[in-house]
Order: sequence, then C-alpha cells, then structure tokens
Amino acid sequence: MPPSTLADWILGRRLASEEQEQQHIGPFAGIPVLGLDALGSAAYGPEATLTLLLPLGALALRYVAPILAVIIAVLLVVYFSYRQTITAYPGGGGSYTVASKNLGRMPGLLAGAALAIDYILNVAVGIAAGVGALVSAVPSLLPHTLVLCLVILVLLTVVNLRGVRESGIVFMLPTYAFVATLGIVMVIGIGKAVASGGHPTPVIAPPAISAATEALGAWIVVRAFANGCTAMTGVEAVSNGVPLFRKPTIKNAQITLTAIIAILALLLAGIAYLARAYGIAATDPGKDGYQSILSMLTTAVMGRGVFYYVTMGSVVSVLALSANTSFADFPRLCRVLAEDRFLPDSFAMRGRRLVYTQGIVLLALLSGLLLVAFGGITDKLIPLFAIGALLAFTMSQAGMVAHWRRVGGAEARHSLPINLAGAIATGVTVVVVAVSKFGEGAWITVIVLPLLVFMFTRINAHYRDVAQQIASNDPLPADGAKAPIVVVAAQSWNRLTQRGLQFAQRLSPEVYAVQVKSETAKMRELTDEWATLAENPAKAAGHAAPKLVVLSSTYRQFFKPLVDFVLQKRDEEPDRDIVVVIPDLVVTRWYQALLHNHRGAILRALLRVRGGPRVVVVNTPFHLHG
Repeated sequence: MPPSTLADWILGRRLASEEQEQQHIGPFAGIPVLGLDALGSAAYGPEATLTLLLPLGALALRYVAPILAVIIAVLLVVYFSYRQTITAYPGGGGSYTVASKNLGRMPGLLAGAALAIDYILNVAVGIAAGVGALVSAVPSLLPHTLVLCLVILVLLTVVNLRGVRESGIVFMLPTYAFVATLGIVMVIGIGKAVASGGHPTPVIAPPAISAATEALGAWIVVRAFANGCTAMTGVEAVSNGVPLFRKPTIKNAQITLTAIIAILALLLAGIAYLARAYGIAATDPGKDGYQSILSMLTTAVMGRGVFYYVTMGSVVSVLALSANTSFADFPRLCRVLAEDRFLPDSFAMRGRRLVYTQGIVLLALLSGLLLVAFGGITDKLIPLFAIGALLAFTMSQAGMVAHWRRVGGAEARHSLPINLAGAIATGVTVVVVAVSKFGEGAWITVIVLPLLVFMFTRINAHYRDVAQQIASNDPLPADGAKAPIVVVAAQSWNRLTQRGLQFAQRLSPEVYAVQVKSETAKMRELTDEWATLAENPAKAAGHAAPKLVVLSSTYRQFFKPLVDFVLQKRDEEPDRDIVVVIPDLVVTRWYQALLHNHRGAILRALLRVRGGPRVVVVNTPFHLHG
C-alpha cells in the first residue's frame, strides 16, 4: 500500500502489533544492529590510548601493545560473563535486570543509570569519532565538524524510528564493508611486517613522531589504559537486546555476541601490532594536520588510492552508525524502567513502527546537547565515556555471582568463577578509569549517576503515592449528591457557545453563561439579547433558563475574572461540584492552530491548578469543515 501521509513517507507505514514477529532478527542482522558500538570502538579505543601516550614520543609505540593486550584480556572475561547473562536472563534488560533481581533495588537503579549514561555518550562519541575520521580524510571539512555530527544524528534518529529490521538492513553494508576492508589491511600489513622481519616499509610514511616531552611513569600508563577501555563499550548490547532475536533466541544472541567479540579482539590486536611495526603514533585531535590512527595505518599499508577511500568511507560509516547500538538498546532500557515505574509510563509504549519512540527521541535530544556542548570533538567526550559501561559491566557480573550462589548446582560451579572474575576485572577497571579521568571530565559522570538514581526513585515514589491514593475495592457510593453548578465560558454568541450551553443544560438546571467584558475589547455584549437568544428557547424546550453573568475586566484580563467567579461559586456551595464547560474550536489543519489564541487550553490549566477537587473541566469541541 503506497504511503498516504508525510509520516508514512518518512517513517514507513504503521505496523500492527501482530507484525512484531516479523521484526525479529538473526545473527547476520544482529551484528550491525547491536555490534556497531563495539566494532566502531576499534577505531577510537586504540587512538585514545595513543593520544594519551603522545608526550612519550616514540616510546609510546613500545607500550601500546601491552596496554591493548590487557584490555583484550578484560574484554574476553566480560564476553564469557555475558554469555552466562544471556542464558540466565533471556528477557533482556541487561545489567539493570540482573542487578535488580539479585542485588536489590538501589544497585539495580545504579546499573540502569550507568547504562543510560553509557548509551547517551556512545551516540555522541560514535558520531564525533565518525566525523573525526571523515575530517582526517577530507581536512577542508574540519570547520563543519559540529554540523556534520548533527546531520548524522538526525539521519540515525529517522532510520531507527522506521524500525529495528529496517535499521539492520540499512547498516548491514557499511558494517561488513568495515570488517572486510580493515581485515584486508590487517592481513596485508601483518604479512608485509612478517616478511620484512618486523620492519615493513610504508607505502606512504606516517607523520614524524614528535619528540618526547614527558618521562615514562605509571600514571601516564594508567591513564592510557583508562582511555583505551573505551574499546570495551558496547559489549553489553547483545545481552540487553536478547528479545530482538528470532528463535532460537538464546542461541542466536550468543552467536552474535561471539562474532562481535572475535572481530573486535582481532582488530585491536592487529592495530596494536601494526602501529608499532609501521611507527604510527597519534596526532593532536581537533588541530590542523590531524589524522586518525586508522587513516595513517591504511595509508602506510595500502597507499592513498581508491582502496584507501573505500576503507575510510566504511570507517566513517561504522563510527557514525555505531551510535545505532544505543538507539537499539536505550529505548528498551527505558521500557524496562518504565514497566518498573521508575520512568514515565509512556516510555513503555511502542510507536507506529513497533519501536519505543519516546526513548529514541529522548536519546537523540540528549546526545545532540552533548555534541553541541563539546563541539563534536571526540577527545573532549572520551573522559566522560567508559565509566557508565564499565560500571554496568561490574553490576551485571556481581548480580550474576549472586544469581549462581542462589541457584547452585553443577552449572553454578562452572559459571560463578567466570562471573566473579568479570566482576573483579571490570570493578578494578572502573575505579582506575574514574580516578585517572576524574579531573578531565569524568567528575561529570560521577555526579550525574546519583542524580539519575535520585530521579528514578522520585518518579517511583510518585507512582506509589498515586496508586495508594486512588486504590479502592469499595462499591460505587450512592450519596445522593446534588446536581452540579455549570459555568459556560461564553465570550460571544456563536455556534461554539450554543454547543456549550446545550451540553450544560443536560448536566444541571443551574447554568451560568459567563462573559468577560474588557474596556477596550470590541465585543457584542449579550445582556439585551439574552432573553431572545437563550432564556426563551430554553423554557420552550422545558429546561431551566441559563443565567448570564457579565464580568468587567479593567485591566483587560480574560482569565482572572472568570476563574475568580468559578472559585466563588465553589466556596458558596461546599456540597456541590462546579462544572466548567469550555467551548473549543477544532481546526482541520495543524498550521491553522497557530492562528487562534488557545484561551481554552490556558483556562483549563488554570482551573486544574487552582480549582481543587470539586472543579470539573469539560471541553465541548466544535469541528470546522475541511
């Protein structure tokens, strides 16, 4: 069926709930949907390490491989841990679900807050890194860094609003092009290095390494390790998104996770080896002459021909699109939090394409603010990154340790040590990252985490308070309440006013039509014509005649005199409800609403704030013809 509205053209036709099964994916699509974050981190993780080692000059190349080897070791521990998580909790939710069920409410909320921060930062860092790679290939685009970041963010948002299956199809080509082209660079580069005894001649020599400005110390190595830990972000995505996979769900999720980790580990190891072999160090990000590590590496191995631009195009695409992992998982985290009443209920509702629309839009807005605040520069965002992901890892693995202790049995004896090792490894890492990056911006994440937890608890407290106040199993009370007093806002005599009065007369015999008269307003006062227009027709129809009340407004105010009249009636009749009928004009086109004053909406808001429980507001819509 062809699209019938603008929304259909942009977002696709509305999907029925019964079509949910068709939106599930397999491992081949799961890698681009849930693995782009992890795979893309191969581009900025090693570069973040080398950037911190810049003051060491050529000595940096001796330490990049050992640092990345430790990161790969932690990554493998986390991988085995998350395989256990997928099996134990196939319902998704990842760290939040595992921590909540096994460690309690507050640890669960801490894990949820850490995940939320990780997803938001991943969007900003991924897009910024993608644009950074593009700028390194086309330096003339450097002044347009932020604009390019925001354009990519908008495109990602629209694609994800179209649905999970569509995003997997769109991102499949750049993902596998990234893996293939970098794989070729790694294989050829390592082959040349081995053939030359570890000292290959680059096709195009990388920029000369600057002289050392700082002596080697443990602190700079620790900070470099902390920066490089950004390469582990995104590993949790598959365990969070298990319900996305078609049956057999657990098996497909585990295959996807294994493929992602294997590719990432090989890329990290290859980059570490080739950076040393070809003498490639980092360049200052955001400055003239900047080139990404992958750009220099591809140039050194393959030259700067067609293959270079194909490779860098795939790198730019995957880095920019790596944010898609967050777009797949952040809305589902919001959905789980909303179902547990820690976020507004609306976050648990699927939109037109069976995705959690509000979560996608919120993620786009928050990450957009981050990009604007930090100018789209990856190096400025990196210090905020990784803490959320690593803390979520730690909470998840600690939760799995508690899970296996409770479950017991042969499987627990095998799995518990794996999860315990994961909890210790990531726990130590998150402390190292937080301490080493605290003064460079990590303090922001450390402060935001408890604030998010506080927000979650306050939202939950509100929902519990509402549930307590409205709960009742009592039958409908028959208290013989009196008919209400009805007040109709009647600024002039027209079909809106007629419609409001007709409805009011069905509610009560005591109806007041209130007209607010201003000194300067050009309006038709109804006093002289009221008998003809309203009283006589009402009596002829067997109704009590509505009373007209004309209020003066010396200071040209419309709302205050009317609200004061309603409150006066409420106080004079403490045993009766006051029903305020507000005639509403309903236009046929959205832009026509801009031409009207929206007094009805403002009056509704004022009465709900000031009226109290006995003031009831009712709209009587009058629809214009198209």
